[in-house]
Amino acid sequence: MTRQLALPIQPPPAPTLENFVPGGNEELLERLRELRAGRCGEAVLYLWGAPGSGRSHLLQACARDGVTIADDVDRLDEPGQLALFHAINRARESGGTVLAAGPRPPAQLDLREDLRSRLAWGLVYEVKPLTDDERAVYLLGEAARRGLRLGDDVVAYLLSHVRRDMASLGEILDHLDRTSLEQRRAVTLALVRDALRTPRP
Repeated sequence: MTRQLALPIQPPPAPTLENFVPGGNEELLERLRELRAGRCGEAVLYLWGAPGSGRSHLLQACARDGVTIADDVDRLDEPGQLALFHAINRARESGGTVLAAGPRPPAQLDLREDLRSRLAWGLVYEVKPLTDDERAVYLLGEAARRGLRLGDDVVAYLLSHVRRDMASLGEILDHLDRTSLEQRRAVTLALVRDALRTPRP
């Protein structure tokens, strides 16, 4: 079989609020839009959710707006915790905003007590995971952006056989795109099974 070389000519889009699949997070997205527009009025916004929920995507989407960003606060060492503590105090005094994120609500974090209390001072949002129907919408939309057509059987197979966080689903679609182009085959269930058995670059 003649194979066509697939070149990485379409990098993934940078994280934005617009390309975040909202699911049950519409209120959170509205607060972040207000933050980006300078209308937030809170010194601290804290987002929490399981790995793969999209909290890092949201922080990256706001990182270019002069907001102090602190992701994975549960991993901060003592100097990092102290720096975040002072950043929150400065934000309260100067009218700035700290946007922070971690895997659990502030009260459940293994951090210094004064930092836990400050993270809870402002707005606290759980980044709610997507339902399977919402993940299916994401898969179909991202596939279409890549010029791929996925049948319902392919979507159902992917959602039951691969990691279902957005980053992993995006990587799988990239792999299917390359495999489809190299083998000159449509993205059928047979191709998906073959591709998933092939190590990804």
